[in-house]
Amino acid sequence: MIRIFFLGGLMALMSCGNPQRQDTAHAQKGDTTATNTNTLLADTNVFKDTIDGKAVRLYTIRNASGITASITNYGGRLVSLLVPDSAGKLTDVIVGPGSLKDYEASTEPYFGASIGRVGNRIAKGTFTLDGKTYHIFTNNGINTLHGGKKGFQYVVWDAAQPNDSTLQLSYNSPDGEENFPGNLAVKITFTLKGDRSLNLEYEAKTDKRTPVNLTNHGFFNLNGAGSGTIDRHILQIDADRYTPIDSSLIPFGRLDKVAGTPFDFRTPTTIGSRINEKNEQLAFGKGYDHNYVLNKPAPGAYSHAAKVVGDKSGIVMDIYTTEPGLQFYSGNFMLGANLLKHGLKDDHRTAIALETQHFPDAVNQPAFPSIILEPGKVYQTHSAYVFSVKK
Repeated sequence: MIRIFFLGGLMALMSCGNPQRQDTAHAQKGDTTATNTNTLLADTNVFKDTIDGKAVRLYTIRNASGITASITNYGGRLVSLLVPDSAGKLTDVIVGPGSLKDYEASTEPYFGASIGRVGNRIAKGTFTLDGKTYHIFTNNGINTLHGGKKGFQYVVWDAAQPNDSTLQLSYNSPDGEENFPGNLAVKITFTLKGDRSLNLEYEAKTDKRTPVNLTNHGFFNLNGAGSGTIDRHILQIDADRYTPIDSSLIPFGRLDKVAGTPFDFRTPTTIGSRINEKNEQLAFGKGYDHNYVLNKPAPGAYSHAAKVVGDKSGIVMDIYTTEPGLQFYSGNFMLGANLLKHGLKDDHRTAIALETQHFPDAVNQPAFPSIILEPGKVYQTHSAYVFSVKK
């Protein structure tokens, strides 16, 4: 699964430089871009609090290419991402709550969150490593999802902002947290680059062998929050195969071809065109909630994974990653139960998640690429969301 969300409000706080003063100067010169940006960004005051004895804040990064992102260190969450549409109008393509209070109250815990230690599902919350069996809290029916009862989405990360376009978040997960072995030091770097890309670089080190599968659970609507469902978004995924699942959404362990199935997005296809077909896999996920096996030129290669086009905005999002898999979630469990930015609700299929990651339940599936991190080794992955407009 996956999910990401955004806000409306006042100016954003920067820990480096003085971007608020720059925006004011630009606005005085008749440049309306800064004014529009500040109108769409979250109010930093509604993210100020203390949780578990640590300060929660909202940070903003931006660059000259016209993209601005807001991230809170509560859960390492992507709160908003402002991107110019085909008419040059800034659009917040992240769907989610508009305040810390609303994130805490949400029945959906993963809006825009950094996910770990192990993203996606672990069958029955159990795995065996080096002869020892570990039991992780089951929070998704009979299975564990996205790290257990208190995954990284509830952590207050340490934040550092070395420049206006970069935010670094770090967290030391102690040995035994959520019953996972080893002390795990994690760092996530969010960077906006001049090619209109949001880059997420993950790094982790451990002192014991332990499973690690980090990702981000952003919820996207490229037409902007409140614009309706994502059914007419056009999606293309560079994958000839996917991992079919059982009724509890755990992979069987095999890799099936997408050809001749509703899961074939090798050519650009509207998301809603086949989502309601009579198909056992779609019935299990109540739509798309499946891992795609990405076509890679070599294991670990940084390569294109997917392309999404907003049918109304003309915004194009290309995804690149070093990861072997992409979890495509079509917002099937969004039930209008949570308050989002601008007074909206998380209505059915009004956002999608495209999570770059290793395969679900890889810790129990010997045929899948391993997610075991060894002491002395460094876990490193890189994913990027590159924005343009439809020609």
